[in-house]
Amino acid sequence: QVTLSGLVEEAMRVVNEKLALPKRTTLVWSRQYEYMQRAKERLKIAVPLTLLMISFLLYMNFRSVTRALIVMLSVPFSLIAAIWTLWLLGYDLSVAVWVGIIALAGVAAEIGVVMLVYLDQAYEARNKAGRLATIEDQIEAVMEGAVKRVRPIMMIVAAIIMGLLPIMWSHGTGADLMKRIAAPMIGGMITTVLALLVIPAIYLIWRGREFAQVRARGLIR
Repeated sequence: QVTLSGLVEEAMRVVNEKLALPKRTTLVWSRQYEYMQRAKERLKIAVPLTLLMISFLLYMNFRSVTRALIVMLSVPFSLIAAIWTLWLLGYDLSVAVWVGIIALAGVAAEIGVVMLVYLDQAYEARNKAGRLATIEDQIEAVMEGAVKRVRPIMMIVAAIIMGLLPIMWSHGTGADLMKRIAAPMIGGMITTVLALLVIPAIYLIWRGREFAQVRARGLIR
């Protein structure tokens, strides 16, 4: 598929090769291409700002830099699959694609929050019951918290994918735009499931270090 950006870039290349402009003469590509370039410049600010806002909100929610970073680990996994999906479909990084990527980052972080909340609940419940004396107890606590959320998270991911798939088959007005928004979200949701494996593992490593430090201070025998 030929996009507006690709078409203009090819036209610019041909013009530069075939046409010699007189002195003090400039050639400007306007209308939709100009608007698109302006939007891309804004996105260079909007995308990093969105990630910073997500990180800030996570920190305000958990009051912990470590927890916020653990949740943010789910975002790279989703972005990797989104990029692969765009490559397979032959989509360029247009404004619509970036909108889909921003939405994907928010959903991926939300799934990470759900997982982390239940890991914390399972861990604290065992701690209050006095059943965190060994590393094996910690592993059981993390497994208990992770298993509780596997099915609900899988249902969320499946619902999002099934809701977006019809967009990829649509052919009406605005279908091309909506496809480029939906494509990164569909691909990203597939590998967001990897967060169900990575977040509990990172959480266990973090809690294990805390446990070792407490034991070293002699608070736990």
